[in-house]
Amino acid sequence: MSTEKVEIFDTTLRDGEQVPGCKLNTAQKLKIAARLDELGVDVIEAGFPVSSPGDFQSVNEISKLAKNASVCGLTRAVKKDIEVAAEALKHAKRPRIHTGIGTSDSHIKFKFNSTREEIITRGAAAVKHAKNFVDDVEFYAEDAGRTDNEFLARVCTEMIKAGATVLNIPDTTGYCLPEEYGRKIKYLKDNVKDIDKVIISCHCHNDLGLATANAIAGVMNGARQIECTINGIGERAGNTALEEVVMILRQHPTLNLNTLIDPKFLFDTSCMVSQEMGMMVQPNKAIVGANAFAHSSGIHQDGVIKNRETYEIIDPAEVGVTESAIVLTARSGRAALAYKAKKMGYELTKLQLDEVYTEFLNFADARRCVEDNDIHEIMEISKRKIRAIA
Repeated sequence: MSTEKVEIFDTTLRDGEQVPGCKLNTAQKLKIAARLDELGVDVIEAGFPVSSPGDFQSVNEISKLAKNASVCGLTRAVKKDIEVAAEALKHAKRPRIHTGIGTSDSHIKFKFNSTREEIITRGAAAVKHAKNFVDDVEFYAEDAGRTDNEFLARVCTEMIKAGATVLNIPDTTGYCLPEEYGRKIKYLKDNVKDIDKVIISCHCHNDLGLATANAIAGVMNGARQIECTINGIGERAGNTALEEVVMILRQHPTLNLNTLIDPKFLFDTSCMVSQEMGMMVQPNKAIVGANAFAHSSGIHQDGVIKNRETYEIIDPAEVGVTESAIVLTARSGRAALAYKAKKMGYELTKLQLDEVYTEFLNFADARRCVEDNDIHEIMEISKRKIRAIA
């Protein structure tokens, strides 16, 4: 069965950079943008041009750099924002203006002190103004996750009439459950006129740890763009993680959805973004965390040594990780110790292994993990005739 493409909209350089302390200079943004272009993202959201001269310069320079990806600039539904973004994007091969306004009752009442009708009017005017500068205009309905579906469908209908090519349905506060967010996308597919002429986009935040699940629920119900960041960085608890959605779609071919992302660059890109932004990746982070392919439990180690697929659904090489890690701890068994010892040049008989394992446990009980130097010391202490093959 043929697969459908899901576009990857990367907002590491815009939403991701909004994390306190993660400010990047133009040179750093260009370095990351070049890697994102190489990685295969469809859209690079390069910044919010009107927000500062530095952001304007970065969007402008990234527009010149990108060879394959569209370059996008964020705006509010404000004429000056849109005009500044258009100027910043003038060198892009494929420019996109991303404009929008809040649509939930909370935003309409407390943020804008406005009405639903006025919000639709302002949103449509922004889309029409952006169309004077670029063909590709994405509209975001901020806080769509808490916007009632009937009104959201009216908003989307009017934005399509105004010329929007992409409709962004953000779960801005990370509130939705996956089933709820999926139903929202399906409702729009079923109730918005000419919805098939545009792309529905998922922009999900991770306040309840559901960003990735919601994005996948969105594409399973008809969305064809996911907005995400490397390492899941972003406002508050972060955004949908690019590496997670890409590998979920690869690991579940029955969804018949694919991306153009080259996964072998995922780990290296994760490390680059972490280093440039000074934001450590949590060790247990899916796909790119230090422990994502590390095993310390004896039962797991034995299984992986016998056949990697017993406990790993992804070949680490697929995402650019050299190999799985066998981490020796007090929970490790004889199989893991023998495996590690052999890699270091020691061939152990069963009797020798039993004797060395006893000494190993003494070390392991006193340490978080047993390092290579410890193995050599264990071998020396055990005072057994072990034939070194190294």
